[in-house]
Amino acid sequence: MSDVVNPGAGSASAPAAVDTPTVPYSKGYTRYAMWLLLGIYAINFLDRQVINILAEPIKLELGLADWQLGLMSGLAFALFYTVLGIPIARFAERSNRPVIIGSAVAVWSGFTALCAIATNFWQLIIFRIGVGVGEAGCTPPAHSLISDYVPKEKRASALAFYSMGTPIGGLLGLVMGGLVADAYGWRTAFLVAGVPGILFALLAIFTLKEPRRLMAEHARKVAASTTATFGETMAYLSSKKTFWYIAFAAAVKAFIGYGHAPFTASFFLRNHPEEIQRLASHFGLILNHDLKSVGFLGLALGLVSGFSGAIGSIAGGWIADRFGRNDLRAYMVAPAIASLITIPIYITAVSIDSAAIALCILGINGFLGTLWYGPVYGTGQSVVPPHMRATAAAILLFIINLIGLGLGPLAVGLLSDWFNKGLGMGAAEGVRWALIVSAASGLVAFACFWLARKTIREDTVS
Repeated sequence: MSDVVNPGAGSASAPAAVDTPTVPYSKGYTRYAMWLLLGIYAINFLDRQVINILAEPIKLELGLADWQLGLMSGLAFALFYTVLGIPIARFAERSNRPVIIGSAVAVWSGFTALCAIATNFWQLIIFRIGVGVGEAGCTPPAHSLISDYVPKEKRASALAFYSMGTPIGGLLGLVMGGLVADAYGWRTAFLVAGVPGILFALLAIFTLKEPRRLMAEHARKVAASTTATFGETMAYLSSKKTFWYIAFAAAVKAFIGYGHAPFTASFFLRNHPEEIQRLASHFGLILNHDLKSVGFLGLALGLVSGFSGAIGSIAGGWIADRFGRNDLRAYMVAPAIASLITIPIYITAVSIDSAAIALCILGINGFLGTLWYGPVYGTGQSVVPPHMRATAAAILLFIINLIGLGLGPLAVGLLSDWFNKGLGMGAAEGVRWALIVSAASGLVAFACFWLARKTIREDTVS
């Protein structure tokens, strides 16, 4: 890319970036690579999120508390996922990114399959840690690779397209996990979730191209003149207020989204059991009466959140690139407004008496909840020069996932147990109020996005 870096943009200057071709490969190949990376990211989230629809049957079989569900689906995964993301990103700054991505897919898919043989809480924790170790090698190098594949004026849209893997993977995880669990049990669901990763791992290693190989001379120049240490990247980012604003705004959004994910199905099964059974029976999806049709609920939640989330992700990237051409502040407007108005919408969804209406309202929430993907990830790549992108992406994901994925599910689980037993509300009202309280933290995300709007123009450099 022909990116221009302003060394004086921050208190810690970065080495001048070496110019690269605007588009290194043909449109046809770039399109293929983007679809493959989207597929890989969808598998990433399928394997990460399938546990959410399986939470209730796992809880019943293994006798777990809600805080254990939160720890298993959140912090146990997030600690290793976030911490290892940074050294892997440092490795990706110089090494073959497709090989890193492909190897990562194979690792996390294997550990997902191993969850099928877990017989207690601690075994599941260990296997989920393994999933986190593998998935740490996916997104930082993928963001860096995409930023090299596409021109900068399409960066937010490209990263938003890649980020559709989140709702698509969530959709597939909920639908596949729920239906397979109903028919064959939650252990088989883990096995089925782990299988596709092997194919995607091979495709990544053998068909994705590393742009650095295009010109040996360019690679030599990059290695010689534009290598930044982790400390230099942190020093450079220290003066970029926009980066920290979007990081903590996205972390709060992730805290809400990841925190709600393991308990949404439980909320419906505890608060609307009869209606869920009637709906499942109407669609012919009652396969396990004891679980009140986890399969139907997985299908419903997956379709509602998956399609609306995918549309929201694409819309957010399009809005950012379309209106950001004239004024970069437009990147932050849609995420800020969405963060604010989604609060009353979500509270309405979990407070209303009808499960069917609640599911429909959650579709609106799903659309608004993904608008930030493209603007945040695009901005995160634009406030640093090219040779710092993988590391900057890893730092951004470290903050987002440690707070969001690490603490979100655990916090909601603890709140649910406290409302349930500490305040004597019962399991149904306990999880409802845990979801409501956590949703209110969206006010913090709104404030951070609005602050980023004020600094984004001066902080964007590439």
